[in-house]
Parts: sequence; C-alpha cells; structure tokens
Amino acid sequence: MTKIAVVQMQAETDKKNNLKKILRYISQAAHKNSEICTFPEFMMCYTPSSQSPADLAEIAEKINGEFVSSISEEAKKNSIQIIGTLYEKSPKPNRVYDTSFFIGKTGKVVSTYRKIHLYDALGFKESTKLYPGSSITKPVKTSAGKMGMMICYDLRFPEMSRILALSGSEILVVPSAWVQGEMKEEHWITINKTRAIENGCYVISPDQVGNIYCGRSMVVNPYGKILLDMKKKEGIGIVDISIDEVKQVRQKLPLLQNRRTDIYTNLKI
Repeated sequence: MTKIAVVQMQAETDKKNNLKKILRYISQAAHKNSEICTFPEFMMCYTPSSQSPADLAEIAEKINGEFVSSISEEAKKNSIQIIGTLYEKSPKPNRVYDTSFFIGKTGKVVSTYRKIHLYDALGFKESTKLYPGSSITKPVKTSAGKMGMMICYDLRFPEMSRILALSGSEILVVPSAWVQGEMKEEHWITINKTRAIENGCYVISPDQVGNIYCGRSMVVNPYGKILLDMKKKEGIGIVDISIDEVKQVRQKLPLLQNRRTDIYTNLKI
C-alpha cells in the first residue's frame, strides 16, 4: 500500500502567498507518512476574469524558475514525491502553458505535461490566455506505480486516458480547477468514476475549492469506488492505494484486452 496525499486548496491571486501555503502542505503530507503529495490545477495563483493575458504572462515562470525550484527543495527536504502545476512561459506572446510536473524524492523534476485540451466551453475560453501543449506525456514511474498525467478538462476526452492506460498507466493523476455550474459536480463525479472503471486504474483528482471552483477532490479505485471525496473543505486528504488492486481488476474485467481494434474504424457516411 502507498499513502497518497490529496491537497484541496483555494489559491489566492498572490503567487508568493500560495507558494508558502504549498510548502506547508508538503511538510504536512510528509509528516502524515505520504509518499506522494498531489496538488490542484492553477495552484500558482487564482486568475480572475478581469486579469489580462499580458498580466498572466508576466506572472508565469519557466519550469526551472523560483516557484518550481522552491517546491523541489521542499520535496528533497521531506523525501516526498510531488505532483503540482504552474503557469509556464510559452513561445507565444501573452499566452502561457498550463503545465503539471512530477518531482521525485531527490527534488528533481522528472516529468512535465502541458495541457492539450483547453477549456473553451460552457461560457469559458481558456485559449484567450493559455497556449495548448502538443503531446501526451508518457507515463512516469513512481513509488505507487506507473502514473499518467492529465489536467482538468482532459477528463472529458476518453481517448487520452485510454492512450495513457494502454501505455502502462496504473494511476491517472488529474490536477483540476473544476468550475461551478449547472450539473458540473455531477459531471465531475461521473467522469472521474468512468475513467477509472473503463481503464481499470486509480484516478486521483485534486481540485481547487472556493472562488469559482467546486472542490470535491477525489480518489476513485479501479472498480469505480470513491475512496475520497473532500467535499468543500480546504486541506489534505490521505488515501492508501495498491497497484495489486489494479492488476486484480484488470484480470477480472479485461477491458483493455477485450477491445476489437481489428474492426474499430471511422464509419464512412
């Protein structure tokens, strides 16, 4: 069994204050004997709609900037693995990447993923401030098992989680900032459970709470059981997961093996 910490936080507009809070959460997670500490999307700072693309681009940093470097130092100090997010500088003026990163126990950034599906839906248009990534990141080995990285709106696209599962992912970690709205919490819960069931894997989804976000950070097991639902409370949730359970479920319910890729094709109309 591996202890996973899930941080549900309300980010401020001041990234320095958020960084202080993040470092405290890392220390708390380590003291609770967690091996991995996971954070939500947009943990660097909350960006209100009034903030201009240029202002956000000014806040953004490179992956080796002060924000991630400080988190790396805390990871090394506490010998804990971290999954976090940042606004990363992009090559396009006034646009930033929405990037997640995985830091190992030695403090090294082992893997990064830039969000490919921007939330241009339901009245939002992330593409006015964000720049999309161009690839899915290969699963990374962690002490809990092989982990695939996704971000928030990516959950609505089953192709991505399936590709990650077929590439060896036993855990999907999905830092999120799920916006409140009609049926949004129902969508959130249903989609997290569905991605876990259809791929026979754990889904770990730390979410923002407060501001415009719905909270409900959760962990779902490979059979679709919700192991953690943090409701509306800011703080840390701890869950034990076992990759043996992934193997058992995939053996009993071999969805990945039972696919008929020999006849799957786009139908001509």
